[in-house]
Amino acid sequence: MRATLRLAAVTLCLAVFGGGLASAQTPPPPAPPPAAAPPPQHRDTYPPEEIIRAGHRFFGTVSRGLAEIVQAAFSRFGEPNGYILGQEASGAFVVGLRYGEGTLYTRNAGDRHVFWEGPSIGFDTGGEGARTMMLVYSLPATDAIYQRFGGIDGSAYFIGGFGMTALTANNIVVVPIRSGVGLRLGANVGYLKFTERATWNPF
Repeated sequence: MRATLRLAAVTLCLAVFGGGLASAQTPPPPAPPPAAAPPPQHRDTYPPEEIIRAGHRFFGTVSRGLAEIVQAAFSRFGEPNGYILGQEASGAFVVGLRYGEGTLYTRNAGDRHVFWEGPSIGFDTGGEGARTMMLVYSLPATDAIYQRFGGIDGSAYFIGGFGMTALTANNIVVVPIRSGVGLRLGANVGYLKFTERATWNPF
């Protein structure tokens, strides 16, 4: 009888402790997978550092004046969503003309070859040929560049051999930055017309 009771007690203990050990050895459920990282944000504007690097490569010189004139444009207008690199020629005797061509670069809408021409009126004479960088703001599409842009009063800056003016049309702002000695203040008064093809007609 006692042997039977001992056997029953041992069996009961094995059942209780064995079940506890089995449950203790059961691995925990796997942790849920980490949440997927959000997709990287692709900016459609250009920071000043990128514009300054492009300007240094384009103008072929590392100039403090270029950095300062670019910073002046950014402090007034913010980050552009496009820019133009090109060359132009101009001349004036009170009434002036300017012709140029270059490439419009955008982050997400592709690049576009552009031409520009336009008259200017001012108390200036002489001529110049210069490389030109233009910052473009609030451009909704590359085709929107093909229109006339008039000058903004009080937008002329001259720093370290570089000059900057500002032109606007339909909420788009174009800021030409030019280098060289032949910077003509009179070119600030007038407009530029951007076209898909070269033309001698500035109007």
